[in-house]
Amino acid sequence: MGAHIAIKQRLLAQQIETPSWAYGNSGTRFKVFAQPGVPRTVEEKIDDAAQVHAHTGIAPSVALHIPWDKVEDYGKLAKYAESAGIRLGTINANVFQDDDYKLGSVTNPDPRVRRKALDHLLECVDIMDATGSRDLKLWFSDGTNYPGQDDIRERQDRLAEALDAVYARLGANQRMLLEYKLFEPAFYTTDVPDWGTAYAHCLRLGEKAKVCVDTGHHAPGTNIEFIVAFLLREGKLGAFDFNSRFYADDDLMVGAADPFQLFRIMYEVVRGGGYEREAGIAFMLDQCHNIEAKIPGQIRSVCNVQEATAKALLVDREALAEAQLSGDVIAANDVFMDAYSTDVRPILAELREEMGIDPDPVAAYRRSGYQDRINAERVGGNQAGWGA
Repeated sequence: MGAHIAIKQRLLAQQIETPSWAYGNSGTRFKVFAQPGVPRTVEEKIDDAAQVHAHTGIAPSVALHIPWDKVEDYGKLAKYAESAGIRLGTINANVFQDDDYKLGSVTNPDPRVRRKALDHLLECVDIMDATGSRDLKLWFSDGTNYPGQDDIRERQDRLAEALDAVYARLGANQRMLLEYKLFEPAFYTTDVPDWGTAYAHCLRLGEKAKVCVDTGHHAPGTNIEFIVAFLLREGKLGAFDFNSRFYADDDLMVGAADPFQLFRIMYEVVRGGGYEREAGIAFMLDQCHNIEAKIPGQIRSVCNVQEATAKALLVDREALAEAQLSGDVIAANDVFMDAYSTDVRPILAELREEMGIDPDPVAAYRRSGYQDRINAERVGGNQAGWGA
């Protein structure tokens, strides 16, 4: 019982950011299935994100994507978010949805295109100044499809030049999060294809540059928890983009494909000190909802991360260390699996009741009537990014 009380106390500190684009019409590269009630404005995205926080208690911020969420007055938008009960979080740049970026953005061989892309990244830092956001998240679709298409080394030089300029523009309390992706849309080479490439650039840049691990951006079979452990050890893990994948960048609800992997990742976070607030790790969702309802999909995803975290906190670290040091492989694995096999739903239900929220967040949202109201009020909503 005492252990459960301690776990609940630690879970009270958890915060998971949701992405604005998850609330609009978005989906696969082949078809976007429109849903009723989707936002018409960025303010309505904020309203939906506030619903997720109201029903989970641990999603107090929403990430913006520029230009999908572009407004005239970001200070005013920040105040709107505050009035809704949440805050504006990470600013995500977009240098992949413009015809000029067909051959790359900051690594494009054309200096005019590179300048255009860099100007957008610097604009995003300006927006951070206005919103009070700490983190700028950078993902580049840049790469090549054919051998000989462009010089691989020169593209790294161009990338480094752009990152240098953005890093120099960051304020004292601002950070750059460099995301990586194995492939897509580039298929022969991707300019930031893996954690090693991202780590090397961040290491060169300095303390304000960190790696963002997207759980869907790896080759099949990749041991993501090793990457997490290594980056934590080096002080270079800055953020997670949580989602789930069966094959590639599927952008499914986190924990849907492999909840055991999510548990293993969260154990390494706890083990490496990344769960502590002073570590500064940003826990974010990055997924879209193509066939499932948007807001319940986000609520379920937040709860899935919370559940995996609770199980990770249950691991008997002393017993595990003893088994490891004695070379008892089975005993060590038993300790690990005992925590994963524990049903933590009663603990989380107690925690939510103590927080003054319903023990079943998804069911509570369905009873709230919010979805019926926005279905009736939001006519023609389509606020999103992918395929919208």
